[in-house]
Amino acid sequence: MALPPSQPAPGAHTSPAGGRGASYAPALTLLASLFFMWGFITVINNTLLPHLRSVFDLNYTQTTLIESVWFIAYFVASIPSAKLIERIGYQKSLVTGLLVMAAGAAGMTLAASLPSYGVTLVMLFVIASGITLLQVAANPYVTVIGPPETGSSRLNLVQAFNSLGTTLAPLFAGYLILGRSVGGTTQDRVLTPAERLADAQSVILPYVLVAAVLVVLAIVIARFPLPAIGQSTQRVTREERKRLSLWSHRNLVFGVPAIFIYLIAEIGVANLFINFVSQPNIANITQAEASNYLALLWGGMMVGRFAGSLIMQKVPAETVLAGFSIGAFVVMLGATFLTGPAAMWSLILVGLFHSIMFPTIFSLGIKGLGPLTEEGSGLLIMAIAGGALVVVQGWLADLYGLQTSFLLTVVCELYILFYAVWGAKPTHALPDPEVAPAE
Repeated sequence: MALPPSQPAPGAHTSPAGGRGASYAPALTLLASLFFMWGFITVINNTLLPHLRSVFDLNYTQTTLIESVWFIAYFVASIPSAKLIERIGYQKSLVTGLLVMAAGAAGMTLAASLPSYGVTLVMLFVIASGITLLQVAANPYVTVIGPPETGSSRLNLVQAFNSLGTTLAPLFAGYLILGRSVGGTTQDRVLTPAERLADAQSVILPYVLVAAVLVVLAIVIARFPLPAIGQSTQRVTREERKRLSLWSHRNLVFGVPAIFIYLIAEIGVANLFINFVSQPNIANITQAEASNYLALLWGGMMVGRFAGSLIMQKVPAETVLAGFSIGAFVVMLGATFLTGPAAMWSLILVGLFHSIMFPTIFSLGIKGLGPLTEEGSGLLIMAIAGGALVVVQGWLADLYGLQTSFLLTVVCELYILFYAVWGAKPTHALPDPEVAPAE
C-alpha cells in the first residue's frame, strides 16, 4: 500500500526552497491506510444487510432503512466534525474518529449477542459518525497537500486504496458472516428462532477483528508526524469568512447535490446487489456466492480509480467525469432492462464507471475555495447523507420490483453528466490554502 519512496506522490508538495525533503509521500501512504479501513468497514454493510434481512425477516424498505441510518450520521456529524477539527487539529481528530469507529464496532458484538435490531442501528450510527470525522479531515487534506491542478489525481489515488478495502470486504464478510450462517448458505427458507440467533451471532468475530485493527491504527496515527495546514492560513480564514461567500462558487453549489445524488446511485447498487443477482431470473445463486461477485463490482472501482489517477494527469478531471458518467448511464440501462448474466455483469460494470465520481466531484467542488476550503469540504461530506435515500429505492423495489427500481440510478447518472459538463466550472476562484510540512 506504500507509495514509492524514491519520488514524491503524484502532486506531492515540496518545500518552498524547491527541495524534495518535504515530500508528503509518507503522509499520503498513511492516509491511504485510513481510506482503506473506512472503505472496508462501509462495504461490510453490503453483506450485513441481506444477513439482517433474514435474521429479522425484513422487507426491502426496512432493510435499506438500516443503511439510511448509516448515512444520516454523515448529515448529523459533518458540521460537529468540522468544529472539532478547528478545536483540536487534524491529527487528534483522525485518532478520535478511529476510536469512535472502534467503539461502534465493539458495540456491534453486543447487538449480535442480544440480538437487537435497535442496538444494531445505534452502533452502525456510531461507526458512521467516526467515519464522517475521518472524511471531513482526510479528503480536503489530500486535495490541497500539493498543486491544485493534480488535486483530483491525488485524491483518486488514495481513494483507490479505499476501493481496495471495498473489494476485500465482501470476501471477508461473505466468509465470516454469510458463509457461516444458515440464511447466507440456503435459498428461500424461513429460519427457526434458534437458527436466527445463531446467524445473528456470526457477526461477533468479524467486528471484534475490525475493532482491534482500528485501535492499532489509531495508535500509529497518534505517533506519526503529519504535516498540518498552516496556522497562518487558518487565521486568514477566520478574518476573510466575514466577506466571502461559499454560494458564489458554482462548482460547490452544484457539487453538493452532485455528491448527494451520486451516493444514492452508489449505495443503491451496492446494497441491493446481492439480493438482485441471487434472483432466479438473474444469476440464481446463494447470497454467499453473490458476495463474491460483489467483490468484482468494488474491484472495478479500485481499477477505475488507479486508472483515473493516471488519466487525470493528462486529461481535465471534468472531461474524465463526463465520460465515466455516460458509461455508467449505459450499463445501468442494461442492468434495468436485461435478464440473466447480462444484467448481472452490467451491474458489476457500473463499479468501474462509478470509480472516479466521488473523489473527482469532491476535488472539483472545493477547487478555488481558498480560505473557505474547510467549510466547503464540510458541506460536501454532509452531502454523503444522500446515501440515506437508498430507502427510496427500497420503497420502489417493494412497489415495482427490484430490477425496475434501478431506473432511479439511471436518472442519477444524468445529473453527474450535467455537473461534469457545466456545473463544475469554477466561479470567483480564490487562492488555495497552504500546507505546512511536518518538522
